[in-house]
Amino acid sequence: MPLNHKNADNYSQLKAIIDHLLDGILTLDTNCHITSVNPATLSIFKYELDDIIGLPFYKLLSQPFQDFNIREYTGKTQQLEGVRKDGTTFPFVLSKSTIDLNGNIFYTCTIHDTSDMKQMQEALQISENRIDAIIRSAVDGIITISERGIIEMVNPSASKLFGYQPEELMGKSVNMLMPEPDKSSHDRYMQNYMQTGIGRIIGIGREVTGLRKDGTTFPFHLSISEVHLLHRRVFTGFIHDITEQKLSEERLRRYANELERSNAELQDFAYVSSHDLQEPLRKIQAFGDRLKSKEADALSDQGKDYINRMLNAASRMQSLINDLLTFSRVTTKAQPFCKVDLNEILEGVLSDLEVAINQSNAHIEAVKLPVIEAEPIQMRQLFQNLLANALKFRKADTSPVIKITTKHLQRKAHLIATPGDELIELSVEDNGIGFDEKYLDKIFNVFQRLEGQKYEGSGIGLAICRKIAIRHGGNITAKSEPGKGSTFIVTLATKQPKNT
Repeated sequence: MPLNHKNADNYSQLKAIIDHLLDGILTLDTNCHITSVNPATLSIFKYELDDIIGLPFYKLLSQPFQDFNIREYTGKTQQLEGVRKDGTTFPFVLSKSTIDLNGNIFYTCTIHDTSDMKQMQEALQISENRIDAIIRSAVDGIITISERGIIEMVNPSASKLFGYQPEELMGKSVNMLMPEPDKSSHDRYMQNYMQTGIGRIIGIGREVTGLRKDGTTFPFHLSISEVHLLHRRVFTGFIHDITEQKLSEERLRRYANELERSNAELQDFAYVSSHDLQEPLRKIQAFGDRLKSKEADALSDQGKDYINRMLNAASRMQSLINDLLTFSRVTTKAQPFCKVDLNEILEGVLSDLEVAINQSNAHIEAVKLPVIEAEPIQMRQLFQNLLANALKFRKADTSPVIKITTKHLQRKAHLIATPGDELIELSVEDNGIGFDEKYLDKIFNVFQRLEGQKYEGSGIGLAICRKIAIRHGGNITAKSEPGKGSTFIVTLATKQPKNT
């Protein structure tokens, strides 16, 4: 057929299309030798045109695929592995057609390089394997359900939590894991959510109760995410068992109730101590004073000694009751925290102790103290007890020297710190008689007196100090050696929680 202008234009268009295709196109003769190729074929196989023309087709296949008989192949597509001129291999899909042009038979082959697709499939498989490993090893339970509430996936943790084997759950309604009334209302809830989009759990999360296979129940926190797939949506539930948390909350609740009851008893004791116990004590002191003043002439020396001992005992009892009241009021009569300048507190205490300081010829050194959130009265009590002890337990032949220092402490980094993490450390050092540190745990308990009756006091002062320090977010300890003085170290939080 003669080649006219119209045919020539069609041929040029067709050639231009073939030359710009991304897929390779080649033709083979009946011996399966290559007779023509488009540029994409050369690019895919990394050949020059002169090198590939006349090459048997099997030379383009890797060794495992060279037995493939393309002449007899009649399928639409075939997965093969090609080999480039440099020896590297790649996957491709072959499409073949047979053409009879006026009795001239030849084959046309299309080569579609699937390297990127294979890499994507491999990457997808790796990603799926990784996700599957994460889901299977997750401590929390994970369950996926359909729009109808049918379980489609369950991880080992969820199976263990509910006491089922995975195959016992797959394809079943998720409401089998719910006790009543949640079980009966679940389908209605799902239907309402599908119609209105208003959820009570989906996208929110809350505490719910689960039903195990053996009929027992347990609390867990459930959060549900909604995932839209191509033609449907699924819901994935994340199940965090909070049984231990609930048990801890219950123990804490009972402890708080017990503490409240104990505090109430302590308040009752304080009331009894301040009224019922002190009233007969005042009478003992009053009548003892009358005997001593009005009947002194009628009493023998032994009688006078008995009255003096009785009055001294009553005075010690009065002091003991007052100290016990002070100890109980650290928490029962506590006042709100406020900004307290510890320098002003110290100045007031030194003024109160002026007589004892002058009598003992004591020298007191103090650095500038900080301002903290505290209860002023209890801070005054703390300084009073520590300084009074330092003055009391002095060496007989040595003037007391008392040094008061402070430094800041930080329990946690500032970015994550909470009230109570920033502290001051207050040290009160003396040159007194000291004590053996094996008694360190005892000296902060009520009624503990290492020196017996040699020194006045009830043995409650340091117990009060510890109670005050603990209420202010800190504690108290000491360092000492017999005959070498003592250093009492108090920690106090600089800021207090607002609800304390």
